[in-house]
Amino acid sequence: MQALEDILQQAESAINTAADLKTLDHFRVQYLGKKGQVSEYLKTLGSLSPEDRPLIGQKINSTKEAIQSLITKRGEALKQAHIAKQLAGETIDITLPGRSTEFGSIHPLVKTLAELRRIFTEMGFVFMDGPEIEDDYHNFAALNIPPLHPARAMQDTFYFPDGRLLRTHMSPVQIRTMKQLRPPFRMVAMGRVYRRDFDLTHTPMFHQMECLMVDEQVSFAHLKGLLRQFLQSFFQSEVVIRFRPSYFPFTEPSAEVDIGCLKCAGKGCRICKQTGFLEVLGCGMVHPNVLTMAGIESQQYQGFALGLGVDRLTMLKYGIGDLRALFENDLRFLTQFK
Repeated sequence: MQALEDILQQAESAINTAADLKTLDHFRVQYLGKKGQVSEYLKTLGSLSPEDRPLIGQKINSTKEAIQSLITKRGEALKQAHIAKQLAGETIDITLPGRSTEFGSIHPLVKTLAELRRIFTEMGFVFMDGPEIEDDYHNFAALNIPPLHPARAMQDTFYFPDGRLLRTHMSPVQIRTMKQLRPPFRMVAMGRVYRRDFDLTHTPMFHQMECLMVDEQVSFAHLKGLLRQFLQSFFQSEVVIRFRPSYFPFTEPSAEVDIGCLKCAGKGCRICKQTGFLEVLGCGMVHPNVLTMAGIESQQYQGFALGLGVDRLTMLKYGIGDLRALFENDLRFLTQFK
């Protein structure tokens, strides 16, 4: 009995001086482990007399419980001390500004392309696509552009040594569509096109959208109604529309379409060059020769087409003054469109 009292006192002294959890676990094994000092006394119970056995067994159990209680209490104290030390070393000044999280934004060009797709899808148009590397037939010949036409000039077109070229407009997709689909149909093509030009309002690569509708009894009035609906939906306001006679080899008659200046409301400013109008697109009735070359009976079917620069349309809608800003990836510019 005295020996167990001595062990309890030794254990209490050792446990209370344990500096860390590892040392504390060492003392647990020393006193309560399978070969610990208290456990060794359990092995002697069999050699005791029946009268002494219950008393000694009770003392051994109470000693074990007392030592376990000391270990648990010291363990909690060491854990709390460790947490307090961590908090002291990792103090956060809650008065400091928090870390800002940067969020990206949709590029204004992508916004415009998505808006155009939404508008024309709602009007029943299907979207078609074609290769960016085209042949002479689809890019020029099938569009009623003869070999000596100025549009073929080397300063405007990127040619490959084998005679192929980077498409200069989206009209080749119209030719491919007319050969693939039978009238009546209405289609839109959007994509990248390439020309030899680079200044405030031109880049060597830019985006175009072209629209084509072929059916019986299609007239210029249908084209005018479509344009009015499209432009008002895109700019989300009533816009003044003006048609000016023009010339395109693949449409006849042809026209340039202007809208009232969005900046000055038609009063005249630097952006519209004091005219009150801004040019937005070209359009016209599909030339009979183009229909015939595409295998469509020009006596039975008519069609209208329009083409516009998506980049220019984006500049007008978002008030961008330099086309090159759309391609320079300047974050100071792009974050304005979040």
